[in-house]
Amino acid sequence: MIDTLHIVRAENQEELERFCTLPGLSALTPAIVRNSRADEHWMLEAAGSVLARCSLWWSNAPALPGHRSGTIGHYAACDADAAARLLQFACVELAKQGCTLAIGPMDGSTNRRYRLLTERGTEPPFFLEPDNPDDWPAHFTGSGFTPLANYYSALQTDLDQTDQRFPALAERFAAEGIKIRSFDAEHFEDEVGSIYRVVAASFRNNFLAGPISEEEFLEQHRPLQPYVLPELVLLAEHAGEPVGFVFAIPDWLQARRGAAVDTLIVKTLAVHPAYSNRGLATLLTGRLREATVGLGYTRVIHALMHEKNISSHMSQTNQGQIMRRYTLYGKSLEGCV
Repeated sequence: MIDTLHIVRAENQEELERFCTLPGLSALTPAIVRNSRADEHWMLEAAGSVLARCSLWWSNAPALPGHRSGTIGHYAACDADAAARLLQFACVELAKQGCTLAIGPMDGSTNRRYRLLTERGTEPPFFLEPDNPDDWPAHFTGSGFTPLANYYSALQTDLDQTDQRFPALAERFAAEGIKIRSFDAEHFEDEVGSIYRVVAASFRNNFLAGPISEEEFLEQHRPLQPYVLPELVLLAEHAGEPVGFVFAIPDWLQARRGAAVDTLIVKTLAVHPAYSNRGLATLLTGRLREATVGLGYTRVIHALMHEKNISSHMSQTNQGQIMRRYTLYGKSLEGCV
């Protein structure tokens, strides 16, 4: 059986279509794969079936001090043996390109799909949450990868508690001319463009972030248009320019399960660097809490937070309890070639 396995580079339309047939962390199409700015796409095949796949980035991989990083993304594997074969090959390929550290799973940077769910907890999946088979973390650890970064989602059920700083912050920012308003759903693409400007400025130096074009950012958000409630996406502006936002969305998976939708998901919180560490994030989350309670939600999920970032701090402030954990892995490529 081992002799029938072979690794194929996916380049033409037919090969990319085969590449996309294996279920992974997100649905792929040849167009998505081509537009991902990956350097190469590889499949492990046997008897015409795809057993594992991945794309490799090194030309546009995010910088990491002390390393030349390469990333392994678009990852999927049907079993541990296939995973081991493909991941070994991927690491050798990255080492040949001069990379010293392999990072995965990550579709190029943290602006796209990345990390694995590693501790499920007892809560059911929530809307937009990435998922993966439970054995996939062992695919990476079994191939010599170790945790590089940890993330979690936290559940907040006490929505009556308010931050004592909120009234003073509201007064101070209002005096500075900062206004907070709801998302204008009738001008969806323009509003996403405003959010993009804050993201481009505030996430630039985030861990393993890379550049993302406004068009790609818009393409990522277009599928959310039917699900957005304007009252739950708040933008802070000064003189008409966006300086911060919080993007929240109901947990529509509750409705699909036949349950009442009582949970809100805080997807993204960002503040322009010129306003960081001044309390604008606290003000935005305070305004969101008011809207949440007013609309009858009783639970809030602070989703997919890096253990050290500002969103994590806000969740702790709001007494969120960890409900799920996720992991991104890395492996030294010393001696791989």
